[in-house]
Amino acid sequence: MPDTGVAPGLDRHAIATAGARHFLDLDLVGQAELRRIVEAGKRLKTAWRAAAHEERAGAWPGRPLDGMALAMIFEKPSTRTRVSFERAIGQLGGDAIVLERESSQLGRGETVADTARVLSRYVDAIMLRCTKEEKLLELAANADVPVINGLTDRTHPCQIMADVMTFEEHRGPIAGRAVAWSGDGNNMATSWIHAAVQFDFELRLAAPPELPPPSDVVDWARDRGARVHVTADPAEAVSGADCVVTDVWISMGDTDAAGHHNLLAPYRVDGAMMGHASDDAIFMHCLPAHRGEEVTAEVIDGPQSVVWDEAENRLHAQKAILLWALAPDLLD
Repeated sequence: MPDTGVAPGLDRHAIATAGARHFLDLDLVGQAELRRIVEAGKRLKTAWRAAAHEERAGAWPGRPLDGMALAMIFEKPSTRTRVSFERAIGQLGGDAIVLERESSQLGRGETVADTARVLSRYVDAIMLRCTKEEKLLELAANADVPVINGLTDRTHPCQIMADVMTFEEHRGPIAGRAVAWSGDGNNMATSWIHAAVQFDFELRLAAPPELPPPSDVVDWARDRGARVHVTADPAEAVSGADCVVTDVWISMGDTDAAGHHNLLAPYRVDGAMMGHASDDAIFMHCLPAHRGEEVTAEVIDGPQSVVWDEAENRLHAQKAILLWALAPDLLD
């Protein structure tokens, strides 16, 4: 049996569908609901820009989440996740409470389950950015309020929602298009596989054989008829693609920096690699980026790069996720 990283007794699907409207992973939310979130994110972005331009307002017009609070728990450092979620709940009229591991009782041995039970009495939703997926599942299993996956070592679903939104802003519907991944088969690659099923696009993953995407997730996608291809040849993956995506070579918590650099050097996205993609292909990166490692400056700072729109769209996609979890009747 493949190692899924999930602790025994924690059933992902049962937790996701019991009680609160948790946003745990893309494979655990229906296709129609994910599409509603993306479309709401687009509308929220348009409306917010118009309101901000005219009024320089400090909150979303109407303040639909007025009086609500989001607790944000960070086990890992963050820039985009922290700022975008804090601004998202604020623009919707709510408040954010930040808890870092070492400044909370989690850092002194309180269980995730006890933390979930206590926070459920104080706040309306909880966002967790952590290492192992089992912590996310334990939090959701014991919380009476929605839990949102802000990143685990296994997946990063909020980022992919922003990425789908960004692709469609620049190139129209993503269904039927081709996305190429070049690099480590990490948590971002896993969420891209989930997205290929849920949004019906072709995904080509180029990764070293030593750093493949999880085989159980690839099998899950193929069992559902998804066009998910895994190769060791980045040129093959990128050929004719509509979007090229990569990520850092060394993720938080990785220890074998030299080994990863040696394995991933052929997967660097440079001008030559982008030349294999379609003429109007776009480049994405979830950031932070290391120019000269996973991507060259000519690509990330060039005309095909949409990384800054991608980063901004974390804010708007997450506003839509918060509405989906806390006020779903207002999403449409």
